[in-house]
Amino acid sequence: MRALIFDCDGVLVDTERDGHRVAFNRAFADVGLASTWDVDTYGRLLEVAGGKERIKHYFDTAGWPAAAGRDRDAFVLDLHKRKTAIFTEIIAAGQLPLRSGIARLVDDAAAAGVRLAVCTTSNPKSVAGVLDLMGPSRKARFELVLAGDVVAKKKPDPEIYELAKARLGLPAQECVVIEDSRNGLRAALGAGLPCLITTSTYTKEDDFEGAACVVPELGDPPNIIVTLADLTLLASQHAA
Repeated sequence: MRALIFDCDGVLVDTERDGHRVAFNRAFADVGLASTWDVDTYGRLLEVAGGKERIKHYFDTAGWPAAAGRDRDAFVLDLHKRKTAIFTEIIAAGQLPLRSGIARLVDDAAAAGVRLAVCTTSNPKSVAGVLDLMGPSRKARFELVLAGDVVAKKKPDPEIYELAKARLGLPAQECVVIEDSRNGLRAALGAGLPCLITTSTYTKEDDFEGAACVVPELGDPPNIIVTLADLTLLASQHAA
């Protein structure tokens, strides 16, 4: 294994329920909308990859508010921009910690010379806020961060992972992906990459057929579940 590629939301931080969902609702309130995404509603909306796409899908189904006017694309962009700013504030306030095992694996990978990357549909500013939680030295170890609209087709399409392989200049068998969702798994597998799943709040019941391994978390001492050696073994088994 020469590269370890992380998804962001649900993997680095369990952000969806108490981060992104809350930020969407605050953004709705900011522009005078009565819409509120409860926990179950947001869980269903997560089947749509990408925040802007999620907003559009919701209003396509529930009906567009008068505030959207004729330029719905501009309305969605503004609403998502507000949501991203609110989410960044939530992260900066330290309300959502890194998931267990993330800092440990980043340190172990860096010590072993394994390259680090992030591939996510999240807005780049949101991702930067999450990486800030690691501290400047760990954040600097991520040589590749692919986020937001960097690709035309979002997960479960494999385009973002195909781009990661090209940017890293590595074949699939020398990379391992860590994801938390079925869409993320499908994207990784579509690019021929071995994928370990660490389940999050909204993905515990997902179908993870094809995953190299499924765990509830990566773990920190004394309850380490996944080590760098484990991930290296997954890569070698995939190559075989």
